[in-house]
Amino acid sequence: MVAEIQVYPVVEVQGFCKRYRRQVAVDGVDLSIQPGGIYGLIGPDGAGKSSLMKAVAGVLTYEGGAVDVFGVRVDSEAAAEKVKGRIGFMPQGLGLNLYAELSVEENIDFFAQLREVPSGVLAERKRKLLAMTRLGRFRDRPMKNLSGGMKQKLGLVCTLIHEPELVILDEPTTGVDPVSRRDFWAILAELLRERGITALVSTAYMDEAARFHRLSLVYGGRVLAEGEPEQIRQVVPGVLVEVEAEPQIEALQRLKNDFPQVEAVGPVLRVFVPGASPEAAQEQVAKSLSCLTIKAIHARDPELEDAFVALLRQRKLAGESAAKAAVMLLDDPPPRDEIAIEAKGLTRDFGHFRAVDHVGFQVRQGEIFGLLGANGAGKTTVIKMLTGILPPTDGEGHVAGADMRRAGQAIKERIGYMSQAFSLYRDMTVLENIRLYARIYAVPRGQLKSRTDWVIEMAGLHGVEDRLAGNLPMGVRQRLALGCALVHRPRVLFLDEPTSGVDPIGRRRFWDILVQMARVEQVAILVTTHYMSEAEHCDHLALMHAGHIIADATPAQMKQALQQEAGQLLEIATDRPLVALKLLEEAGFEG
Repeated sequence: MVAEIQVYPVVEVQGFCKRYRRQVAVDGVDLSIQPGGIYGLIGPDGAGKSSLMKAVAGVLTYEGGAVDVFGVRVDSEAAAEKVKGRIGFMPQGLGLNLYAELSVEENIDFFAQLREVPSGVLAERKRKLLAMTRLGRFRDRPMKNLSGGMKQKLGLVCTLIHEPELVILDEPTTGVDPVSRRDFWAILAELLRERGITALVSTAYMDEAARFHRLSLVYGGRVLAEGEPEQIRQVVPGVLVEVEAEPQIEALQRLKNDFPQVEAVGPVLRVFVPGASPEAAQEQVAKSLSCLTIKAIHARDPELEDAFVALLRQRKLAGESAAKAAVMLLDDPPPRDEIAIEAKGLTRDFGHFRAVDHVGFQVRQGEIFGLLGANGAGKTTVIKMLTGILPPTDGEGHVAGADMRRAGQAIKERIGYMSQAFSLYRDMTVLENIRLYARIYAVPRGQLKSRTDWVIEMAGLHGVEDRLAGNLPMGVRQRLALGCALVHRPRVLFLDEPTSGVDPIGRRRFWDILVQMARVEQVAILVTTHYMSEAEHCDHLALMHAGHIIADATPAQMKQALQQEAGQLLEIATDRPLVALKLLEEAGFEG
């Protein structure tokens, strides 16, 4: 009789609690991670993911519960030292664990020395990891000159150089472009396949959930649900109905009155109907839209994000919807389809480096235009040229009827701009920030109160008017920043990665506001984003690569063109995904 081999968890967490002064960050979390897989923590900023991961990595003390790693109770510095050699920890933030002035190779050598990697094996490990991450030709480049995706790849190399058994990665793909995100996951899958490592990974991207073998949905310091991705998706039974109806704004309002979970995604309205069959769900949605023109309607399985949002609503954690029926923002909205933004041959050089190379496109009033691309593709530089922050080296542009090279202040008064970084004053209250921006944008004194009231109503800021901006949750902070960008009634709105790090409900509320602005007020919106699900919200997309626009079409046209060129996308469900992936790669398929 063969003795059964007992497999012990790599990580066992019971009743974990962490407080920061009076604030409870994590409240009674249980977690068990088996060897040889990728375990995911999914949730918004402030959910408690980082605190939990730091405790597992042995770099954070805690107030309650127990954390066992490789069978060692990690409750002191001495205990943490026993397992640190078997752990690789990569903290949150682009290149946060790296040294800006050191080159790629110097950073790797520093971490190798820190981890006491034998000199006899270092060269081969470096070669493998640099080849895997495609950083070999950048080995002499200073870390500070790398793109966000490259910084994260280098951070992963430095985390893996001592060949840890457990890799802890805290939001490694936040703020990283989709191409680099895909590379990152391919590297992790290869390590899992070749070395059988165990990984604990956190993310705010719901579409990354399929990468995990098991995951926990974390919110407000607690685990809401735990299991395999498909099990999580079924926690709140329901059907997703996608419908195209006209007029869209009226259809959207009707559906919001009848269903708790509705969002507009481009021309499509997505409705989550809990506890219904596909046929019954379609019938309920169609009944809600009686007397309107329904162009298309079909039901399908919900995504994980739909289940997460439904779960938050079920637990009464979602709060009240932020996007209100806005009072007319513009006294005299411009005609829809009038050209609001036009770029012709826009070019920008930084010394000998060409960041943007003869870029051209048009955005019309009432249109949501998405600018997508990798870190360093030139998206932010384009926005800064169009808003008058950076002068172009060559080319021209017109925004809201003004020539960007000559108009200067005239452009600034006609546009709203929300930068990539939080640009409000953290030590001022919500009301103080709104009033300050109203004065900066020269809002007439007689209109100051009505404009302020409108921003608070539109952005769902009731009850937080007197709170400091720096103390607001990420989603609320971003809605405040949007309100400040809209307080002077601009005809054109520029948004540079406005929802990075915001939770799913916060992102949906944010996009509710943008759709309202575009469809009702005819505001032209140019937005950059790393969330591919948000690209679906746009009426038109331009893809940038190395300073060039390489594609310019609607989301549907881009999908169709890809399908014609590359073929059909297939999804395969299997209990041995890594083996299946290797076989498919050997057969020449791309994943």
